[in-house]
Amino acid sequence: MKVAVRYYTKTGNTKRLAEAVADAVGCEALPISEPVSEAVDVLFLANSYYAFSIAPEVREFIRTLDKNNVGRIVNIGTAAMLNSTWKKVKAEADKVGISMDEREFHCRGEFKGTHKGRPDKNDLEAAAAFARKIVM
Repeated sequence: MKVAVRYYTKTGNTKRLAEAVADAVGCEALPISEPVSEAVDVLFLANSYYAFSIAPEVREFIRTLDKNNVGRIVNIGTAAMLNSTWKKVKAEADKVGISMDEREFHCRGEFKGTHKGRPDKNDLEAAAAFARKIVM
């Protein structure tokens, strides 16, 4: 199974989560500024809420994806206050004809002192275990 990991982060929380996922599945976590040019079965897309939505950069990245190169997207997310970005990512993926895995990994992220230290060691281990189950 061919796998890729891309992430968007402003604080570094989501990057740490993406790196844990990438380590678990044997690839490199790259920022969304790096296109997915090779065909992949699974694209782990790590992102977060910014101003009650996904970042415009994440929306634009999804729009650049080729449905013939990406089998499905698996959502990975962090957020200090809100929960899953899955529905927002799915809405964009639907526009380009790429399916979303129903499963996702989400945990709290630190923001302005809220959820200090998150994602923590337990979150990173849980994200890695989640990713391994996806690619088994």
